[in-house]
Amino acid sequence: MAAQGSTLMQSHQSWTDDLPLCQMCGVGTAPNCVYSPDGKGAQSHPMEDGHLRLRFEDGCFLYGVFNGYDGSRVANFAAQCLTAELLLGQLNSSHTDNDVRRILTQAFDVVEKSYFKTIDDALAEKANLSNYVLPHNENVAFHQLSPQSQKVQERLKELEQEVSGGATAVVALILNNKLYIANVGTNRVLLCKSSIDGQNQVLQIGRPHSTDNEEELQRLAALGVDAARVRQAGQIAGQSSTRRLGDYRVKFNYNEIDLLSAAKSRPIIPEPEIHGSHSLEGVTGFLLLMSEGLINALESAHGPEQVNQEIVAMVAAELAQQTSLEAVAQSVVERVKRLHHDVYVSGRQRATYCSRHEDMTLLIRTLNYPLADAALTPTQGGRIYPVSVPYSNSQSTSKTSVTLSLVMPSQNTLTNGTNTASTLEEGTPTSGSQSPTATLQSTNTQTQSSSSSSGDGSLFRSQRGSQAAQPDETGRVPPYVDFSQFYLLWGGDQGDSQSTQGGLGPQ
Repeated sequence: MAAQGSTLMQSHQSWTDDLPLCQMCGVGTAPNCVYSPDGKGAQSHPMEDGHLRLRFEDGCFLYGVFNGYDGSRVANFAAQCLTAELLLGQLNSSHTDNDVRRILTQAFDVVEKSYFKTIDDALAEKANLSNYVLPHNENVAFHQLSPQSQKVQERLKELEQEVSGGATAVVALILNNKLYIANVGTNRVLLCKSSIDGQNQVLQIGRPHSTDNEEELQRLAALGVDAARVRQAGQIAGQSSTRRLGDYRVKFNYNEIDLLSAAKSRPIIPEPEIHGSHSLEGVTGFLLLMSEGLINALESAHGPEQVNQEIVAMVAAELAQQTSLEAVAQSVVERVKRLHHDVYVSGRQRATYCSRHEDMTLLIRTLNYPLADAALTPTQGGRIYPVSVPYSNSQSTSKTSVTLSLVMPSQNTLTNGTNTASTLEEGTPTSGSQSPTATLQSTNTQTQSSSSSSGDGSLFRSQRGSQAAQPDETGRVPPYVDFSQFYLLWGGDQGDSQSTQGGLGPQ
């Protein structure tokens, strides 16, 4: 099977395009971006992420998110080769959990070996040409070299680009209605289970293989690597991952890397950590596979404390509005991208962490979870729409944000619900409750909230329909949402300063 995977990649055929896609899955992506001082963004390199979303025979599903770096070659190769190693007869319904875990581990091993076979010739040529490169003064410009030396240098540069790069990968396999996760590197998996009362239980499956993972540091220490130095450096050969696919530099030349030079054997490995099986029998919820770029962008903007809950809240909110899983995933990615950008241009405390972000990929697989045009989500028989309304106080440099969630019930009326999904920088998203009363949360914070994707007003128009109120003699439409309690709370929060400025509310 390894030879087949190698041949497929060498011929540049995307044979996985012919396999059936899973219709219970949606994928959203956004390319990397570097901001200029005026807030404008520019892509610094081509998209390097990849993903899988395949349905096969006997209720077998395969999903994956691949975070490439220094090029997309390894990510693309891994996506195709893993498919060949898992979906061409290797798995069947009679396999035990141990069988599945063994097959997954073997598949990653084959991917690594097959990839290096595809660059064997380039590595050999690179080593051969390096023997003809004479040491020269670094101050000597390229145009001052002899024509022959210039050609050698140009070819070496081409070969380096051809063989460079690696990828981290997270793969989800569903077989016999059981979930298996195989992870290599720093991507993330969340399993969200919804209970009857509408609460969301969020489970992060596994920990990233990074330089702050204590188990990984212990593994490196057992090989003779100085774990304390690795933790302090935060990166190994430009990446925070301690397990990765490809990257010949840290696989074959690790003795030349200062942090790894004392290792007794290869310290950066492609071996996946396997989790499962997790039974999906009777589970209602969704599975999220996220690239490192998406997680890092949200952590940079809001801090790492509540990232999992915030992502789940965003997904749940979009599932309540969108009629397509593709739209759900893309809306969440765009929302994270917008939050990241807004923090940067705000100049606030976390702006220094948000000057750039890497490629972002989010894969959503629903588990008996309805979309907006299906059965309503279990909160008062309605759908939850988080809406955050920012207000600024001219007397202060801080901003006060009031977050209000609107619950759309099955009747043609609009009522206020509980605070369901906050996107405040220091806020904590919470799951919806069953309280039918309005709850308004006023929070003084150094960030400005991001509005829901329903900000075009279509949400409100769709609920009013033919019963929309007619304008009065002044041309104004009477309010159809009672904000009196909101204005009361706002006035109490702001003191008498608002009354001296004319107050808040319709004038």
